[in-house]
Amino acid sequence: MPLHPLLVLLLLLVLSASIPSDSASSSCPGDDAAIVAAAFRHVRNFQPQSVSACTPVQELRLPSRNLTGAVAWATLANLSALAALDLSGNALRGAIPGAFWRAPSLLSVDVSGNQLGGTLRVEPSPRLRSLNVSGNRFTGVAGLDGLAGLDALDLSANRIRAVPLGLRRLARLSRLDLSGNAMQGRFPGDLPPLGGVRFLNVSYNNMTGAVNASAVKKFGASAFVHAGNASLVFSKDSAAPAPLRAPPPSPPPPRGPSTKKDPARKAKSTETETKGKKHLGVVAVALVCGVASLIVLLCLVGSVACGVVRCRKRKNGGKEAEEKNAQWGGEKEEEEEVAVPAAAAKGASAAPVVLFERPLMELTLADLAAATSGFGRESQLAERGGRSGAAYRAVLPGDLHVVVRVVEGGMAGVEEDDDDPAAAAAAFRELARFRHPNILPLLGYCIAGREKLLLYEYMEKGDLHRWLHELPAGRPDMDDAGGSGDIWETAEDKRSISDWPTRHRIALGVARGLAFLHQGWAGSGRAVVHGHLVPTNVLLGDDLEPRISDFGHLGGGGGEDATAEGDVYGFGVLVLELMTGQARWDEASVSWARGIVRDGKALDIVDPRVHGDAAAGPEAETEREMVECLRVGYLCTAHAPDKRPTMQQVVGVLKDIRPAARAPHGADDA
Repeated sequence: MPLHPLLVLLLLLVLSASIPSDSASSSCPGDDAAIVAAAFRHVRNFQPQSVSACTPVQELRLPSRNLTGAVAWATLANLSALAALDLSGNALRGAIPGAFWRAPSLLSVDVSGNQLGGTLRVEPSPRLRSLNVSGNRFTGVAGLDGLAGLDALDLSANRIRAVPLGLRRLARLSRLDLSGNAMQGRFPGDLPPLGGVRFLNVSYNNMTGAVNASAVKKFGASAFVHAGNASLVFSKDSAAPAPLRAPPPSPPPPRGPSTKKDPARKAKSTETETKGKKHLGVVAVALVCGVASLIVLLCLVGSVACGVVRCRKRKNGGKEAEEKNAQWGGEKEEEEEVAVPAAAAKGASAAPVVLFERPLMELTLADLAAATSGFGRESQLAERGGRSGAAYRAVLPGDLHVVVRVVEGGMAGVEEDDDDPAAAAAAFRELARFRHPNILPLLGYCIAGREKLLLYEYMEKGDLHRWLHELPAGRPDMDDAGGSGDIWETAEDKRSISDWPTRHRIALGVARGLAFLHQGWAGSGRAVVHGHLVPTNVLLGDDLEPRISDFGHLGGGGGEDATAEGDVYGFGVLVLELMTGQARWDEASVSWARGIVRDGKALDIVDPRVHGDAAAGPEAETEREMVECLRVGYLCTAHAPDKRPTMQQVVGVLKDIRPAARAPHGADDA
């Protein structure tokens, strides 16, 4: 019996609805797993299987996974269902751009304990309830007034030097932690209304204003430890909190099974204690007399021993300490005070000081000692990873500001224990012939027995490491600071290494100086290999023109890195640090940066503080130049030394990147 046509049609419709289509089964809704993989493409140790495929990502929690690198934050914003993000306790670098905050469902963000930096620029995200960026390197926060629904905010342990604008408008905040920033601001005027705040910590900042007793009672004294200087006033009924200390040790428990004493035993005990006190008084008098006699004896011995100003531990002890220091830009352990033999001991005070450009100036070691307060700690400059000995600032006659550095170890062909003053003088004179605008010149020397002192020009601006990692954003960003000023900026100091042309000029200047050292001064036939080119050995002049210091290994002495190819590698690492703003580079981090440059993503790791200017050209052109500069770092850090360019070739490439770059007077790239 044939089926009715309508029944056949109905059967076909049912069958077609029950068969899944290929297109529907082959794709995932939103493809969130692919978005996460793209966002973490340049992050080491990220495991893609940690994100389930074909499932909308609502929570992305990867705390303490040893993640290193830069996240593509704008890509994460494409996760439409993402509500909670936890990347805390890793080693992520770079900045968080404003585009990330456009994720529509974002409620909680925790990126604490990483190496993120720059200015945290937040775009309006009214749904966000919790934000934790503590323990990073942020130098400022902008856009907080767009987080109207924020309930908890943790900015502690960063480098934010001013209370962020818009913070006072966050009326719904219940938890606020600003501690550990050396932050300037007024308490409580720059903060949100404290009535609804349940937890507050402003300790270790530079606040001004007044703290009343109710605030101390509500938030506890620990919330205000070192919260400000004398300008932060505590009301009379609320004492200023002292730093927290451990409680005193508890008294020992009583001995014996019972703590009670009958009256007879108590009387006997009192009599014994009285006799004991008298006995102890006699002993105390005897001890005081003995100690006084010992002090007098020590004073006499000290008077006899004052013929030597200071002693220095040499050889094995010092070398073992040096071996423990970090290889790239690490801080040295505090050295023993430098030995300067007393003038009266062997007549060393009469040792002459030779100044190459002022031969008629008659100075001696005694004059250097006087100019450095006897080579005291008040004149000693901080040691920052150089290979030479301690350095002291001195002002010589004629208002000549110099750095007096003690020679330790062999340099310039002079062995540490070389007793031939003529050989040492000849080597120092040869070093002094290396004159170039990007080389710190040797001004003079003093040889007093085995003690050898070198005199260099004093550079007021300090070194490149200080400007990259210690000063706020290389130079204070007054927009982020809310116009509050900064101790590092003076009225006449308007230059900054946060603009791209200046950073390019620094890279080019260092390349020129290093190429000059490798060529050697005209007619010498001898080249100088630096062997330890790091930002602490690049000093900046008043015009921020770089000068290489701590060189002097003639003919290839100074260790495994003391080759021309090793210098090129060191320059490449310096370029990576200059362009990314990240410190403490090692082989692994260099390999990571090279991979990003090789993949064509170099712009992702550029220091977010670097910006162009009107004279630098269009933004696209500036970005192209910065990428090309990172490619120079890539070429110089090639694994095989024979694949690295020469420094003369590097100079040519850097000049081609910005043809308008001006060479300092006296620089010769030929």
